[in-house]
Amino acid sequence: MGERKGQNKYYPPDYDPKKGGLNKFQGTHALRERARKIHLGIIIIRFEMPYNIWCDGCKNHIGMGVRYNAEKTKVGMYYTTPIYKFRMKCHLCDNHFEIQTDPGNLDYVILSGARRQENRWDPLQNEQVVPETKEVQKRLFDDAMYKLEHQAKDVKAAADAKPVLQKLVERNQTVWDDNYVANYRMRAVFREQKKELKGQQEVDRQLLAKSSLDIALLPETPQDREMAALMKLQTRSAMERESEQRLDLLMRPALPGATITTFGGLKRQKALSTQLQLQDLGIKRKPASAETATAGGVSSSEESSPDPND
Repeated sequence: MGERKGQNKYYPPDYDPKKGGLNKFQGTHALRERARKIHLGIIIIRFEMPYNIWCDGCKNHIGMGVRYNAEKTKVGMYYTTPIYKFRMKCHLCDNHFEIQTDPGNLDYVILSGARRQENRWDPLQNEQVVPETKEVQKRLFDDAMYKLEHQAKDVKAAADAKPVLQKLVERNQTVWDDNYVANYRMRAVFREQKKELKGQQEVDRQLLAKSSLDIALLPETPQDREMAALMKLQTRSAMERESEQRLDLLMRPALPGATITTFGGLKRQKALSTQLQLQDLGIKRKPASAETATAGGVSSSEESSPDPND
């Protein structure tokens, strides 16, 4: 692909390869407008605000991370590290502010046009791990007694922080010790929830199909269970009343002058009552042959025929 890159550029008829590339031949810079002040040692870059500041012109707050087109200039050296200055215009007013790098303190310094929002604190107050300064490192290297005292303080600080660190380590080991195990546990929980949802959806689908309904069912609640139990008791009592009315109709004589004894007397009443109770409970009666066998050899015809002397 390297031999095709030149196809995207226009080479004029008077182009002479001996003079160099197209930019050098045409007297332009590769950065175009970003290098319009290159003769002054200034180049236009995209600068990101390193911290929160207050603009001195409009007194507005400018948050960390806001980007500007800044003029970058080299103003000095810190040993072998160059020091750069950035000049940019506020996007809310016509004020300009300048920021300079500080390699010695690994920070940025505002020169003019703005002031820094102070959110800094002493890391020792927050019990943070602070690297030793150069003075302390030099003294540790030269003074044996100071080194021994410093080590004793470090050992005491480590002993005080050991229980907290041990709890954090145990928690991490139990929760995120193994990525595969953590992922397996999470997927198992999701799989179980998905299975429950599918089962509930199937139950709802069957209930809607049985009731010929097309509505959205809500999750079951304890109040719904109590209401369903009450309705079940009311329905059962209604069924009992219906069976009693049916038995009353069967026991009622067909002729006006007839009595209950005409249709078999008390034996027939007990048989009909037993038959209705079995039907309500969903139990089928034995066939006639089995009944005759259990009755001691009495035929069904003799049992069904009414006794005139009864």
